[in-house]
Amino acid sequence: MNSDNKMSLFGLIKSDIRAKAEWLYGSVSTRNILKALFTDGTFAMVMYRFMQASQRIGLVPFAMIFNKLNAFFGRCIIGRGAQFGPAFVLIHSYGVVINSSVKGGSNIKLEHAVTIGAEKDKSPALGDNVFVGAGAKIIGGMKIGSNVKIGANAVVIIDVPDGSTAVGIPAKIVKEG
Repeated sequence: MNSDNKMSLFGLIKSDIRAKAEWLYGSVSTRNILKALFTDGTFAMVMYRFMQASQRIGLVPFAMIFNKLNAFFGRCIIGRGAQFGPAFVLIHSYGVVINSSVKGGSNIKLEHAVTIGAEKDKSPALGDNVFVGAGAKIIGGMKIGSNVKIGANAVVIIDVPDGSTAVGIPAKIVKEG
């Protein structure tokens, strides 16, 4: 989990945009990458990576500026300490809120209005290859495994094992890996 420190800033941005092109258009061609660059959420992804890099190297004022640009133009809030590995995709950024202490692996895909937040100072940890549907809430110190799908509008307050699908309010496991 969280292999982002092995890649450069631009390597991470490239992996994010390539993953978005693949998700949206089914392949990573030059045309699809260009289309992905101009879709909703891409600005927020790039601002997040600049914020993350600034925070990591101690340029906190710049991290704060990128955070505010993301909130205003990207219409999402991602805490300055949040960490995601390569291929982090905001399919739509509007209304996304992520706590500063959230940790996630690679290949995380989030729809709009997703909240990943803390409860009593405990935040979720997400594995690799996680999809979170529109409006879903993941709250508290639970572990979301790898190869997991969280359904739209689900409220997840339990651990979700590898390879599982969780849906509902409160979320229940409907498919186990």
